[in-house]
Amino acid sequence: MRIAIIGSGISGLSAAHMLHKEHALTIFEADSRIGGHTNTVEVEIADRKYSVDTGFIVFNDKTYPHFINLMAQLGVESQDAPMGFSVVNEVSGLQYSSAFPGGLLAQPQNLLKPRFIKMVRDILKFMRNSDAIIANNDSRPLGQYLRDEGYSEGFIQDYLLPIGSAIWSAPLEVTGEFPVNQFVQFFHNHGLLSVKGNVQWRTITGGSQRYVDKLIQPFKQHIRTSSPVQQVTRRDDGVWVKAGSVEAERFDEVIFACHSDQALAMITDPSVAEREILGDLPYQANDAVLHTDTRLLPSAKRAASGWNYRISEGSDHDAQLTYNMNFLQGIKCPETLCVSLNQTDRINPNRILYQTRYDHPVYTQKSAAARQRWSEISGVNKLHFCGAYWSFGFHEDGVRSAVRVAGMLGGELL
Repeated sequence: MRIAIIGSGISGLSAAHMLHKEHALTIFEADSRIGGHTNTVEVEIADRKYSVDTGFIVFNDKTYPHFINLMAQLGVESQDAPMGFSVVNEVSGLQYSSAFPGGLLAQPQNLLKPRFIKMVRDILKFMRNSDAIIANNDSRPLGQYLRDEGYSEGFIQDYLLPIGSAIWSAPLEVTGEFPVNQFVQFFHNHGLLSVKGNVQWRTITGGSQRYVDKLIQPFKQHIRTSSPVQQVTRRDDGVWVKAGSVEAERFDEVIFACHSDQALAMITDPSVAEREILGDLPYQANDAVLHTDTRLLPSAKRAASGWNYRISEGSDHDAQLTYNMNFLQGIKCPETLCVSLNQTDRINPNRILYQTRYDHPVYTQKSAAARQRWSEISGVNKLHFCGAYWSFGFHEDGVRSAVRVAGMLGGELL
């Protein structure tokens, strides 16, 4: 069969990896580069070059089985990554990290503050209650659950919502709409509901672009970059794809490995189900900047972490997060290389090395319901939909989604 794959992120490339031996593929990529959120930027500092990940950074040894199998097939090496998390609340002056006990007590004076003591108490309470949330399949919005169950404002605003906001790059107010059972299930799977955790996080040695370079080798000649798809039209003789200035081409099947909203905009005759389901799977835009301005990191030394969340006046509308890439990638550099989300106006312009934008899926009650309806539209009438947005939005979810689609098309599965 002739199959078009729209998008060259982890989902599209994984699907191509599993299908290229059996089918004639054409991969359309709107951008000039391949990889989607896998975006390793090379910078030069003090006459030495460093490869810095700015989108996809880490995975773990427990909940990424498909991705790990793919890396093993490709022979891609990885290394341990420290995954500490810190919070700086500019309004209250609070600073702490997840490192126990030193990071939690990065400011010893917090032991005298009732709000902090209540936060620590409620962390333990939430861990104890997590099994019941899953067992009862409690689907209340996270924010409503926390209010109903009497959790303290310190726990909600200084701990749980910032962690959720950091994980999904979503505003604090949006994080509160996440169904609590799915939120807790994710935390449980990733070892985030214990003091010490139980998973080892890893990063691709030398930058995540290494896996992309190896992955595309067998079908590289079939990838068309700078080829944004404008229209996908179903006809009796197949599916016609119009991209860029090239005439529309006929394919037997089309795989949308792009974002849900992008896919819906391309289909010229979407069905009612396609409109409903894809329309209920929105995305959130986030500005990302690679820089060396360490003012965006915690000033309390014991709060220093790989992931650093900042709460500021009016910050409910965007996730404000800074990754310390020297920590996460083990980079030995005279400068501290940082990737910050949604804090561009805070960064010294002379310290900026690279800027881009990433879009992340939004998790609400409506989107949770839409994700359950995948089979109503994927594999129906010659169109297939794969992407990390069908699950929790991470690399493993993207590969798993591609496996699901490739299985329907007779691919060689991971």
